[in-house]
Amino acid sequence: MKSLLKTIALSAVALAAPVLTATTAAAEGERYVLVSHAPDSDSWWNTIKNGIALAGEQMNVEVEYRNPPTGDLADMARIIEQAAASGPNGIITTLADYDVLSGPIKSAVDQGINVIIMNSGTPEQVAEVGALMFVGQPEYDAGLAAGQRAKRDGVESFVCVNHVISNTVVAERCRGFADGLGVDLGSSMIDSGQDPAEIKNRVIAYLTANPETDAILTLGPTSADPTILAVEEMGIAGDIYFGTFDLGTEIVKAIKSGTINWGIDQQPFLQAYLPVVVLTNYDRYGVLPGNNINSGPGFVTKDALGKVEEFAGEYR
Repeated sequence: MKSLLKTIALSAVALAAPVLTATTAAAEGERYVLVSHAPDSDSWWNTIKNGIALAGEQMNVEVEYRNPPTGDLADMARIIEQAAASGPNGIITTLADYDVLSGPIKSAVDQGINVIIMNSGTPEQVAEVGALMFVGQPEYDAGLAAGQRAKRDGVESFVCVNHVISNTVVAERCRGFADGLGVDLGSSMIDSGQDPAEIKNRVIAYLTANPETDAILTLGPTSADPTILAVEEMGIAGDIYFGTFDLGTEIVKAIKSGTINWGIDQQPFLQAYLPVVVLTNYDRYGVLPGNNINSGPGFVTKDALGKVEEFAGEYR
């Protein structure tokens, strides 16, 4: 990992547009397209963009990042269809909603395009759509580990701030957390939406109406950043137990200050970087890992920031 981070530091390429192309010379026209479900407003995906760009550069292939600007999944399905029609060597895509996205993915596979599912999806769904493998974090297992950790720390109740309620796979984090605590999820998961001001207001409203809540669980920077502001405004920062999925600049600052107890790092860089490497080597040499690749979870606490703080929001 140290050598990988050193390579990252020397070769970093920052990309931010909805459709991004690495212009390095591709070997025999090799081209791979990554399609995500993320809206343009979700900064967490900048790490994904950096990962695919660096992989394209190092493997000497052309790579593209495409996404629905507003996060609309029907739009994403059309983007997958368009990507397949362009005839790439491979497609890397999230499986945020099986019902909406499985059709276009299966169609791409039927056209002879190699597909790897990353970030969102389950091993069972990956097999059903005919993809080669999954690279990402098992969401329920990550939530379960987080809930078990919180239970050991004395937590008995919580609120899960879900900013991507349409992504049923991500909701597994909340369900796993509840099971780890040994409680029913019930009404503990709130649909916060993605507007920062609205997220902050909904968190304040929930905690005001439910003052006995022991803990907060957020599912990424989109929900974590406004929730940090909410607990600060309420004067309970550092007093209420606060865990989050994923990392980002504000999350790392909050871990360092003690507002957030821990962040779960699913290593999004690897979720974009490794599929390009795997697909390229599969196309060139016919080699393929025998199992899915779990990129997380890993707990990041105040005592172990290190490289995480240095590369937060960029490669971590």
